[in-house]
Amino acid sequence: MAGVRDIRRRIRSVSNMQQITKAMKTVAAAKLRKAQRKVIASRPYTRQIQEVLARLANAQTEIEHPLLVKRPVQKVGYIVLTSDRGLCGAFNANIIRLTRGIVEMRRDAEVGLVTVGRKGHDYFIKRKYRILAQFMGLGDDPNFNQANKIAEEAIKLYLAGELDEVYIIYSKFVSVLTQEPTAVKVLPIEPIAEETSRQYIFEPSPAQILQRLLPVYLKSQIYSALLESKASELGAQMTAMDSATENAKEMIEKLTLEMNRARQAAITTEISEIVGGAAALE
Repeated sequence: MAGVRDIRRRIRSVSNMQQITKAMKTVAAAKLRKAQRKVIASRPYTRQIQEVLARLANAQTEIEHPLLVKRPVQKVGYIVLTSDRGLCGAFNANIIRLTRGIVEMRRDAEVGLVTVGRKGHDYFIKRKYRILAQFMGLGDDPNFNQANKIAEEAIKLYLAGELDEVYIIYSKFVSVLTQEPTAVKVLPIEPIAEETSRQYIFEPSPAQILQRLLPVYLKSQIYSALLESKASELGAQMTAMDSATENAKEMIEKLTLEMNRARQAAITTEISEIVGGAAALE
């Protein structure tokens, strides 16, 4: 059994760790509230731009735009969103696991990855995956300019013929405890069908509006995925730090119990030695 001094030192070390994890949980909770508000605010915009795109597609019977061109699928790209740092539970592992599963199933095409976040990039480059582009250091507050750079890279690869399809893999934020790894096709853009009998008047023509709208639509999709991913990361981090704090508390209780037992054993040994010495003098 470890000595009382050693156990006390371990308790002090675990207590310090508990203070750190508790502080990290508080910070993650504060950042999560802001990220959650941005996610909720972005969803109506993304949904609305999808509806507008569907109306334009219905109005324009023959749509001609490079981002709508469907080609035989020989090269597929995946934009993989992970975090730059760890300590967020299974957040990165779930995204990596989903990406690996999808890539292993795509044996009919050449696969390339656009990694967003250091964790995913380090994992895939170590395992010799084909990395087409990388983006790191997005911070805790992703902005539209960052989404714009990622979208422009995807558009460049698609228009150059280096990719025939592009998907984005990210973690959809459901709640603090639930995040859903999701894969969504972003190129070529496929307008959803809108079931409506209403007629719309477009000014200028639907073709001109589509010319401007399609790149904006792609960028808004990527921006929304960045927000969802960041909120999911912070939720996972908050949950992980909460679990770590509780585990530290349980460990301190066990170590305290072990320390008390060690002290009692030492006291009992001393009493036994005193009694034995007194008996020897009689």
